[in-house]
Amino acid sequence: MAPLSVFRVALLVSSSVFLTLLLGFGLPSLLSASTRLLGVPETSVTECIVVLYLLFVLYVATPRIPRGSVEVEGKAVLVTGCDSGFGHALAKHLHTLGFTVFAGCLSKDEGGEGAKELEEFHSDRMKVVQLDVCSDEQVARAAEYVKDSLEDTDTGLWAVVNNAGVSTFGEVEFTSMDTYKQVSEVNLWGTIRVTKALLPFIRRSKGRVVNLASISGRMGTALQSPYCVSKYGVEAFSDCLRYEMKAWGVKVSIIEPGNFIAATSIMTRDLVAGTANKLWSEAPSHVKEDYGKAHFEHHMALMRSHCNSGQKDAAPVLDDITDAVVSKRPYTRYHPMEPHCWIRVQLMTHLPGAISDFLYI
Repeated sequence: MAPLSVFRVALLVSSSVFLTLLLGFGLPSLLSASTRLLGVPETSVTECIVVLYLLFVLYVATPRIPRGSVEVEGKAVLVTGCDSGFGHALAKHLHTLGFTVFAGCLSKDEGGEGAKELEEFHSDRMKVVQLDVCSDEQVARAAEYVKDSLEDTDTGLWAVVNNAGVSTFGEVEFTSMDTYKQVSEVNLWGTIRVTKALLPFIRRSKGRVVNLASISGRMGTALQSPYCVSKYGVEAFSDCLRYEMKAWGVKVSIIEPGNFIAATSIMTRDLVAGTANKLWSEAPSHVKEDYGKAHFEHHMALMRSHCNSGQKDAAPVLDDITDAVVSKRPYTRYHPMEPHCWIRVQLMTHLPGAISDFLYI
């Protein structure tokens, strides 16, 4: 993202000052009017402001309120994308909690390191499954394996966590249609394919579907249209599924992580260099001529600068997924992200487009 201009910075600061003054003068007046209507002495306005402020501080500082936990014993969870990253760590964590874990790994049959590490648990509750979410055959085979492994197909499979995902980058005119299709095939169609295959078990157990979306599923980002398109789709699918599953007692939750590049190493300088070379070499000649090499290299430098950015600890994501799986009353959406990311999402999704674009684009 390009640095904010001096004018935009001044506008943001001015907006903050205006909001502070509005709350400082407007809130007491509003509370005074309210207290008069309720017959409360106006001298209590100051106390009301203090109480409201304390409630706000408590809301920000207090850990998530416990909402009860389900019984773990006898329950199984299938997690996709367990070769590395969030999925690999989650499979271990859920196993530690006592769940039977079906860990779907893309590279199990190829002897992938992630799959090998999970198999070394030598536990009846850690079942590593070959699973390419893009393959109808492998998804069907994994569903059959789950069915055969469950002692009770009506209550055994408690949750499916659709974690498998891929990412890439590039401006629209540099990105091929094949790239758009490949990213959505994993992130979106893979999520739908796995969910449909396992939904009968989840319905019978009145369990959970937990889908990994992204901050990029709530707001678009330059250079990441294939990823954003796929994650917006995951959001829409999850919402529709949640409406349909309410009658069955199934909870559907969406996890919207912010920037966890540093925690997952999903983007490296070598990956950026390889993708950049592919983008430039495959771009039509007229696109190269119109954009120019300097423009292209500037944007690739921005992508390289992101390689070590974001949060370094994946724990917030794992905690939220776990809560979605084990809480008796899970949230619809979870937002494991840094405060500035959360604020930006709220502004980008609630302000009129002309204003949010002016501030951030």
